[in-house]
Amino acid sequence: MMPYMSLTIHYLSANWELKSKCLETVFTPESHTSDNLAEALRSSFQEWSLDERKLVCITTDNGANIVAAVRKLGWTWLNCFGHNLHLAVTNAMKSEKDRTARAMGVCRHLVTAFSQSWQKKKKLQREQVEHNLPQHCLVLDCPTRWGTKQKMVARVLEQVPAIRRVLMDERRSQHLIPTWQDIEVLESINAALKKVADFTDALSCEKTVTASSVKPVLQLLTEDLLLPTDEDTELTRNLKKKMVGVLKDKYSAPATQQLLAKASFIDPRHKDINPGDDVKDALLEEMLAMPEERRDIGDGEAAMSTAAAGEGEGGSAPSSPPKKKKKNLADLLGKRKVQSSSPVPKRIRADTEVARYLQEEALDLHSDPLAWWRDNQARFPLLSKVARKYMTICATSTPSERVFSAAGNIVTPLRSSLKSDKVNMLVFLSRNMKTEK
Repeated sequence: MMPYMSLTIHYLSANWELKSKCLETVFTPESHTSDNLAEALRSSFQEWSLDERKLVCITTDNGANIVAAVRKLGWTWLNCFGHNLHLAVTNAMKSEKDRTARAMGVCRHLVTAFSQSWQKKKKLQREQVEHNLPQHCLVLDCPTRWGTKQKMVARVLEQVPAIRRVLMDERRSQHLIPTWQDIEVLESINAALKKVADFTDALSCEKTVTASSVKPVLQLLTEDLLLPTDEDTELTRNLKKKMVGVLKDKYSAPATQQLLAKASFIDPRHKDINPGDDVKDALLEEMLAMPEERRDIGDGEAAMSTAAAGEGEGGSAPSSPPKKKKKNLADLLGKRKVQSSSPVPKRIRADTEVARYLQEEALDLHSDPLAWWRDNQARFPLLSKVARKYMTICATSTPSERVFSAAGNIVTPLRSSLKSDKVNMLVFLSRNMKTEK
């Protein structure tokens, strides 16, 4: 129950490999007001000598204090997709609490009874074999674990024949047997929740690009998977409508919409999704604002000459003069080309790159967008710099959640006296050494 705040950084290497590092897990005993959290974040940046101007985006949950802290700092903010999906499910279930409370209560008591009795577990395993059911354990939902509610319901529905047989043999446990009404309610809940079950895990990876897929996933959920169908029960339809409403509300902010549109457009897998002229114009302005890497050959040669002269003056043996290279036709024509050609304005080059990028065929959804940019960055020197920005954004705050899981394995009841700085060091080593492997 000690208050800590973790900070994880995501960036691209020179070879377009997505990297993730845990910077700090700092003890924050002060009240977690927006001012204190903002000061803690800024202090972490200063300690690591990070430039706030190079920060593309920060991803957090929807806590009012951390959101207010990010706004005070003036940083671009993205709310966690996994947390939003969890809120959509939770709010949908609350809206139908009168119809789902009993069935969900029976489900939880059922799972708890089997988890606390090794005899019931053993009998369940025997019944699973007799009924040709998968050898799966029951799952108990947890308010802080995204997606566990659906997993609990789906697993109980899967094992209903075996569960009933075990409970029928125990008079004291027969009240736990779900009725046909309970089964109907659980099936309606599962029909609504299973549509979104896999998306949290898919967007929680630290080794692949995720933020660029948020907009396509939202479109898939709200315009297809969560649309009511004729086969749905009334309860299933109501749950779907509520989840769609929550998801749309969480991503309704214009700044968030534009951020997700930029990330999707810059991903060659999703660039065919029309981002709008305002997004293209914003990306063009960013391309124009990007500093260009200039390499002046004359200056390079001068620096090399100066260094060579310095070595000679230092008393080392003078090297033999290089042989005079005979000029060929390319050298002679190259001088004329340099003198006659005028540089193309940056605006024209940026427009040309965007036009050529749009003409490219969309990348297969199973392909790696980072590998595509690594192979094509020379063709799109300006646009690739913008891509390096938005490819690093993490769609969920799962990396920080994993930090706290690691901390829970470090600060155990037998090591409860660890000092806060030692906790920070141990978590730092645990997370970063693991990611290196």
